[in-house]
Amino acid sequence: MGKDQHSYSFTKKFLPWFFYCTIAIAIFRLYFYPLHLVRQSTIDQLPDTLITPSSSSSSIKREVKKVYEIPCDFTNGRWVHDKMGPLYNGTACATLKEGQNCIAHGRPDLGYLYWRWKPNQCKLPRFDPLTFLQLLSHKHLAFVGDSMARNQLESLLCMLSTVSVPNLVYRDGEDNKFRRWHFDSHNFSISVYWSPFLVKGIEKSKSGPNHNNLFVDYVDERWAADLDQIDMIVLSVGHWFLHPAVYFEGDSVLGCHYCPGLNHTEIGFYDVLRKALKTTLKTVIKRAGSNVNVKDVILTTFSPSHFEGDWDKAGACPKTKPYKEGEKLLEGMDADIRNIEVEQVEKAKENAKQKGLRLEVLDVTRLSLMRPDGHPGPYMYPNPFANGIQEHVQNDCVHWCLPGPIDTWNQIMLEVIRRWEGQSKREVQYAFL
Repeated sequence: MGKDQHSYSFTKKFLPWFFYCTIAIAIFRLYFYPLHLVRQSTIDQLPDTLITPSSSSSSIKREVKKVYEIPCDFTNGRWVHDKMGPLYNGTACATLKEGQNCIAHGRPDLGYLYWRWKPNQCKLPRFDPLTFLQLLSHKHLAFVGDSMARNQLESLLCMLSTVSVPNLVYRDGEDNKFRRWHFDSHNFSISVYWSPFLVKGIEKSKSGPNHNNLFVDYVDERWAADLDQIDMIVLSVGHWFLHPAVYFEGDSVLGCHYCPGLNHTEIGFYDVLRKALKTTLKTVIKRAGSNVNVKDVILTTFSPSHFEGDWDKAGACPKTKPYKEGEKLLEGMDADIRNIEVEQVEKAKENAKQKGLRLEVLDVTRLSLMRPDGHPGPYMYPNPFANGIQEHVQNDCVHWCLPGPIDTWNQIMLEVIRRWEGQSKREVQYAFL
């Protein structure tokens, strides 16, 4: 019995210490080597090579970097029903353009508000406005481009305003084409610059020619001149390239798009779009690293329209639900414009990296194509059918209702910024491996 009591006493005395030591070692291991905490969707994509305790420091660094550089592919997925609905109420958001306020204008069907984008291989978290403001505190974000840039900006403002009030601090130009807000809570500024071609352009007017003039080798200085005040840029172009235009390169006419009556060669707009994007990215990259603040550039890809029949007739975009998988394919002009945009960003990435510039595509073309139900349609104006259906009814089947599918663009953009922030932190960690 004495021997058994001695064993029991020994076990009772040292077992708690063994337990506490094991816990301490486990915490130490997880803190400094959190490799096994990677979400399952990422683990499934890892290479077959495993990291073993005998691996050298350099090989561990390479494998860790390989794990964390695997991005989530938000491009492919499907729209699924979501009972939670939008983050904000359009009638309570004071910053959005009246033409996108579909609820206030009397749109009767609200089913379009209850869908969320579900990527095939990973999870897209719900937008967290506080996290966005924290990540961009003390910075200036600028949306540059056409009315889709403004549409995306106003979506973001509405979501951020649920936790902090934006103050309008600058306004210039017709139709609020140049504006800036400031969030005092995080010393964060957000601006919009009207630049429908990104490069220098003279827009058609009632008193002038009925076509646009584009100068493809000169960037639009209305926004580029402010690069020393901007930390992050979101670019958005496409729809204005469909309009009649005469193109200039250097001091000569390059050609034109849909210009009957003018003695110019018809060349379409695809190559011109390519040249305009190349000039834009080249200029930003060239100026980065000098006295320019900008470090991050995001290009939002083309957003397809959904007109069915005449734009000025009732029922121009009548859908009330998203397309199902395989019901609508990305093809034709929508695919071509999107491909040119992705192509130019990919070509510019290496030069951007050498200048310390992060460059990324926000590929929203396919997920936007799947949402024919998300446009204002006739509700770009208040109560369009108050007096019955008229012969002519203007429809907006290009822009997006707010709240609406375009909120997802900013949801994905937050994840891009989060990944950038995580990579920056891990780069510091790599140095100590």
